[in-house]
Amino acid sequence: MTRTTLWAAASLLALTLPAAAQEAAEGAAAEGSSGPYDIATVVKIAGIQWFNRMEEGVKQFAADTGNNAFQVGPAQADPQQQAALIEDMIAQGVDAIAVVPMSPEALEPVLGRAQEAGIVVVSHEAASQQNVSYDIEAFKNEDFGATLMENLAQCMGGEGEYAVFVGSLTSQTHNQWVDGAIAYQQANYPNMTLVGDKNETFDDQQQAYAAAQEVLRAHPNIKGFQGSASTDVAGIGLAIEERGMEDQSCVVGTSLPSIAGQYIETGAVDMIGFWDPSLAGYVMNSVAQMVLNGEEVTSGMDLGQTGYESVTLDGKVIYGQAWVEVNKDNLADYPF
Repeated sequence: MTRTTLWAAASLLALTLPAAAQEAAEGAAAEGSSGPYDIATVVKIAGIQWFNRMEEGVKQFAADTGNNAFQVGPAQADPQQQAALIEDMIAQGVDAIAVVPMSPEALEPVLGRAQEAGIVVVSHEAASQQNVSYDIEAFKNEDFGATLMENLAQCMGGEGEYAVFVGSLTSQTHNQWVDGAIAYQQANYPNMTLVGDKNETFDDQQQAYAAAQEVLRAHPNIKGFQGSASTDVAGIGLAIEERGMEDQSCVVGTSLPSIAGQYIETGAVDMIGFWDPSLAGYVMNSVAQMVLNGEEVTSGMDLGQTGYESVTLDGKVIYGQAWVEVNKDNLADYPF
């Protein structure tokens, strides 16, 4: 691609990107480069199965494209630790940052500094994030939350008390799932009752277990639980197993078979919904490369991964159709 063509592509992209992102795209075009690029994926927390699976996608992208794509994450689910990692990536001068924010609001300043430094930023699970070129969503979050609630309601027979869990009260997607679920319940299942507030677990299975124990003590008649962090339903399931309540309770939420599978097999967890984090990691990196190359994302575009074959663009939010629902019947179909 010639320097003139790259400048033309950057000018086209200027029609759709905010100023900081536009400058990043123009900077890449001005350098006359189409890679390989240094692309850092910064996740909420290192070492848990969800983000281990995402790292597989990042590594596959690197192998497929020849870019230096890698993943880092803090030891704890802490927005300040995540911001510090992003500052480190800025200091290293990476070409792009793909980020799954623990708190979108807390990361706005540091992501703004990344864009000012000419670094392309693409986020995931953060539809309101401002200082990005694009945000990738596997689906519309409120619709996913409603799907989880429909599964919970069917299990509960449409009545009884239930509780909701989020990894963080500042995690945008978790709250959108829960808010969508509650709205769906109120509109469709008036005999179900939410008890208590959102239970915050900090993406930690042990904290989810402790919170579930507290809910069970405070609400002895509770029938249902909906989790949001990938570790929530595993913690809840353990609490259910210890009380021998597998047949008297219903537990649904976002997780992976590798995390919740043993509890699905025993009946302590009834259903999980998820999208494949490896595909999301791959798509984030693909979109970052597109922006670096001065390419435009459009509605209907095929981003090359299952669930993202015909994406919808709303502003700078890219929506796929990538969720799956898993219970005991199809658990073996998803070996990750």
